Amino acid sequence: MTLQRNLLLITIMCILCIICQYVNMDFSVYQLSNPQNRQQLATILTDSLGKIITVKTDVLSLQINTYGGDIEQALLLPYSNELDSPKPVHLLDSSKEFVYHAQSGLIGENGLDNLVNGNRPLYTSKQDIYVLENNQHELLVPLTYTANNIIYTKTFILKRSDFALTVNYYINNTSTKPLNFMLFGQLKQSMNLPDTFLSNNLSSSHMFRRIAYSTTYKKYKKYNFKELNKCNLFLNTNIGWIAMLQKYFSVVWVPFTSGTKNFYASNYDNRHVVVGFKSSPVTIAAGNQSELQASLWLGPEIKNRMVNIAKNLDLVVDYGLLRFISQSMLYFMKYIHHYISNWGFSIIIITFIIRIIMYPITKSQYTSIAKIRILQPKISAIRERFLNDKQRQNQEIIALYNKENINPLSSLLPMLIQMPIFLALYHVLSNSIELRHASFMLWIHDLSSQDPYYVLPIIMGITILLIQNISHTNNVTKSSRQQKIMTFMPLIFTVFFLWLPSGLILYYIVNNLVTIIQQQLIYRGLKKCGFYKTMVKK
Repeated sequence: MTLQRNLLLITIMCILCIICQYVNMDFSVYQLSNPQNRQQLATILTDSLGKIITVKTDVLSLQINTYGGDIEQALLLPYSNELDSPKPVHLLDSSKEFVYHAQSGLIGENGLDNLVNGNRPLYTSKQDIYVLENNQHELLVPLTYTANNIIYTKTFILKRSDFALTVNYYINNTSTKPLNFMLFGQLKQSMNLPDTFLSNNLSSSHMFRRIAYSTTYKKYKKYNFKELNKCNLFLNTNIGWIAMLQKYFSVVWVPFTSGTKNFYASNYDNRHVVVGFKSSPVTIAAGNQSELQASLWLGPEIKNRMVNIAKNLDLVVDYGLLRFISQSMLYFMKYIHHYISNWGFSIIIITFIIRIIMYPITKSQYTSIAKIRILQPKISAIRERFLNDKQRQNQEIIALYNKENINPLSSLLPMLIQMPIFLALYHVLSNSIELRHASFMLWIHDLSSQDPYYVLPIIMGITILLIQNISHTNNVTKSSRQQKIMTFMPLIFTVFFLWLPSGLILYYIVNNLVTIIQQQLIYRGLKKCGFYKTMVKK
């Protein structure tokens, strides 16, 4: 099998693997929820108008409805919605076309959020606008509700430069009877995206929506919204979190109450998806006070920050089976970026580093290829001599390889190593918030999206042609099959790469250029030392 054919097949496998990432068929769910739970969850989705409270920090801008105290809008101020757009990412929304809310409340025997008729408490707030001032590190947004002489205080606690906020319920039981509550937190999102979303490019942050959770028994699990059409999620856990994911961003509930929590997910009325948690019952004796807390992450999927919020939460940055390679590549790219402040040059430098490390293997590869090419007349003679005995053919060819100290598999090793690196870089470009809208130079303003003018794929095709010319120059025997493969390979590669991230194509171009340089150096070195003459004499 020739170098060019191997390279083509392995790259096609890489592309197919990348396509499979978009399809992602593994969306299993563990247990069915019973009808009663589904009905209870549905009633709490009843909408009503209260007063809107605006909350703003240096990274978040929120709108909270005093009816129920739900977060109905969330803007991520440091991140633009689209490339070069002044508008920030609109994570939570309350438009007529699309709903995405973070809801929380108290349910149970004495709950404020009535699951029978859908009533929610109407909280009061001393202010309509809360802003984290420059000299503040923490912002408190208290909402109060009074019923039966009992004051309930729901407080949102936000901190500077933090995408995680705390929802704290403080209950002072001034009655003569014990109170029983369960804390719930859930996310409600429209099942279908509106046409205005779908008409945008596929890199929209609302694409690739998933549900994910982590429990005592399952470190990390995710699945697609559509899977809820078949069955609902209903499971118990002592620790964990439950989330809605999308490209680069996520919203996550992390309950802090002790005891067993129930995680659920449901496709309600075929229009909305709800996912959330219910805590175990909490009893507050007469004359006592108690606090119930949960954390809510509203923001980008930043691994080193999410890991501090909850165990296994960093797994939402999904690098698949190549997690270790992807994380290592991103780590070194971030290190390089710290000094040069350009992600494109970081990719170029890390490509050079990889190829320098692999040079001994590459040299062995091209030496083996050169030997095999020179031995082609002898191999052809063996095939003709044992034309009707395939087993004897293979035995004689293997004996010839052993005699000349050739390992035919060594020509495949560098390409097999390149395949996981190629796929790992694709995951980094597709899932790392650090590379979202990362500019390189000239017309490449976003390395995580395709080249808008398809210049890089064409350049990549040219580099493949250059590699082929070198192979022709150093090829002793050429078969018609080889020539056909080499003729169509640049075109096939160019078409395959048209819609891939430009950062990935940049890596492949630099990789090809280094290959050209290394090929020239290795083949010239072999000629200089009389390698070809020695092999022919043998």
